[in-house]
Amino acid sequence: MEESDIYYWKSIAVKMAEQVEKAVAPLVGTPDAGEIIKMGADGTPTKLIDLVAEDEAIGVLENTDRPVTIISEEIGILHINQEPPDEPRIIFVVDPLDGTSNAIRNIPFYGISVAVAEYIPGGDLPSLNNVVMGFVKNFATGDLYWAIRGHGAFLNDKKICASSQSSLNRTSLGAFIYGTRFRRVDSICRVIRRMRILGSVALELAYVASGSYDAFMDLRENLRIVDIAASKLIVEEAGGVVTNERGESIDGLLNVKARTSLIAAGNMELHKKIMQTLEVI
Repeated sequence: MEESDIYYWKSIAVKMAEQVEKAVAPLVGTPDAGEIIKMGADGTPTKLIDLVAEDEAIGVLENTDRPVTIISEEIGILHINQEPPDEPRIIFVVDPLDGTSNAIRNIPFYGISVAVAEYIPGGDLPSLNNVVMGFVKNFATGDLYWAIRGHGAFLNDKKICASSQSSLNRTSLGAFIYGTRFRRVDSICRVIRRMRILGSVALELAYVASGSYDAFMDLRENLRIVDIAASKLIVEEAGGVVTNERGESIDGLLNVKARTSLIAAGNMELHKKIMQTLEVI
């Protein structure tokens, strides 16, 4: 991607985050926010606040007058300002509101995840490897975590680095454990210092990138690729490690059906110790 294109699409991603934040603000903490409107393209119920967020994200891209594709949980895939048989080159992979339950209950940990991928028409199907920029914004604090491939990761305007902590008994671990086999979770809970369950995977991975968390895991094999498309890049650009629960690189297709497990850590040594404790290796 040309430098001018990077600058342009970054400005669009930031604008999208800002406008979605404004659009959902009146609904946060209200009974109407959780009203189920329809079933989303990913097979889960779409709540009113999700739909408002997604409609705003789509509107930002429609106003660019440039050909672009958006992939999002509610609508699935939508080609904007382009006609078939044109193949998409710029793809926005968006979770317009990550942490929906938190927003509905006015728990201040929810935001947006925006990944920008560049797809070369005629190549393999677009996947995580095509993501060149990632943006995760915490609407409750205003903090923006972002990264450009090969240029590092940032929190607002400050460059960030993942944790160098490698001792399990000093590790702060974020997790999503609902539906997880408890024996495996128990094995890691016995040795780490503390566990946090905050309810927004994108933001919790951003915490790994900034060093607020030493590690994060989701072992369900049910984590949507779209939920981590931005934050995976941010963690890696901050020097962290992200794999599935088998220690394999995650390169899922950019669609709302693709799922994975995930273990992220600030460094390779800690990542290996977590996997050993989980009896993966």
